[in-house]
Amino acid sequence: MKPVADTVRLAAPAELERFLAAHPEIQAVQIMITDPSGVMRGKSVRREELARIFESGRQVAGSILGLDITGEDVDATGLVWDTGDADMTARPLAGTLQVSPWLAAPTGQLMLTMFDGSGAPAAADPRHALVRVVDRFAALGMTPVVACEIEFYLLRQEDGQLVAAGGGRASERRKIDAYSLTRLDDLAPVFDDVYRAAMAQGLPAETLMSEYAPGQFEITLQHRADALRAVDESVMFKRVLRGVAARHGLIACFMAKPFAGRAGSGLHVHVSFNDAQGRNLFASDEPSGTPALRHVIGGMKATMAESMAVFAPNANSYRRFVSESYAPIAPIWGINNRTVSLRVPSGPAASRHLEHRIAGADANLYLAVATVLAAAEHGLRGELDPGPPVEGNGYAQATERTLPRTWHEALESAAQSEFLRAALGSEFLAIYLAIKNQECARFSAQVTELDYAWYLRN
Repeated sequence: MKPVADTVRLAAPAELERFLAAHPEIQAVQIMITDPSGVMRGKSVRREELARIFESGRQVAGSILGLDITGEDVDATGLVWDTGDADMTARPLAGTLQVSPWLAAPTGQLMLTMFDGSGAPAAADPRHALVRVVDRFAALGMTPVVACEIEFYLLRQEDGQLVAAGGGRASERRKIDAYSLTRLDDLAPVFDDVYRAAMAQGLPAETLMSEYAPGQFEITLQHRADALRAVDESVMFKRVLRGVAARHGLIACFMAKPFAGRAGSGLHVHVSFNDAQGRNLFASDEPSGTPALRHVIGGMKATMAESMAVFAPNANSYRRFVSESYAPIAPIWGINNRTVSLRVPSGPAASRHLEHRIAGADANLYLAVATVLAAAEHGLRGELDPGPPVEGNGYAQATERTLPRTWHEALESAAQSEFLRAALGSEFLAIYLAIKNQECARFSAQVTELDYAWYLRN
């Protein structure tokens, strides 16, 4: 068995030494853990505390992994009163001790991962779920190659309303202008700072584009033959976007559907697999790829419905799935076709890969990628056949209801899923569902303005 530091990618003391030598001005560092909902939670520590954190970790209340998305305790996780709110040990992740250049005072950041009292990976830490899936591929002699493509809105407050950033006059801000260079020009100071901050943190931010809806953008991160690093970078990059946007008086919004009449925001996971010699197992002159690619698609199709509680983890997530809205609505696949949930992009044979398009931008990145990879493994082991690719308008051909349409349905399906139990770990799944069921119950109990508007006088 590989040492924990090797498989989890814990940071070595030499990384701290280099950082402190390069940044004598930094006296405070924000340490943070990603919880099951994908929220980064943590605290600020002083420079002199870092040596002990790198040497023996930091004691943190284990209940931090048992909070719902609003920060409320979820007793049903077993991580609060059942344990006496016991501490766990948080240890630093390699490559995540970086400067946070958007903050006014010189400040650093450091991502951590959690271990229980026996020194084992904490069951409720979502990053460990991804570690386990990656390790299973290593045992098969395969390396996942992953990139995350994140859509988001840049918004600002105007007269008490959230409106698209940039665009000048109100009429211009409402105008649909996909692939607009003008929108990029309007927000050039913001995106210049985003790229500078990404460079300062060593994040491989690449293509920037204006998406279909006003105020909506997408930045692609580089493909990595290291799924853990790819997702760590994506988590860090979302924080860069939020931090830089706030510095400019804006909100970087990763809601799946922030506006009813506009496109939702997705998380597109690009994936392929290398063999032990570093060769792409999907590479083929045939646009549909190799048998391995088709087996992977078969696994993703077969497990998509029961995985929706991961890909669409919130009430708002299900508002995104609207026909002909650039969000997929069925487990179908196609070649060079954006109306499907599993797309094989065109391009050179050596770059053949799959784009998984169903997850929303609100999904926990560690869980979404872990579930995508586990579905690929399921398809490869079972040599599953995905059937023929869809041609033309996939929305018109998605006539059969096969995916949950509501949050409640998705949670019920996940609770019955043997696939998710194996993919994420039975203990993690139980904790995750406890959190999401509490959120679902709390959300459903709220009386909204729409309730009054529709029913008060009728």
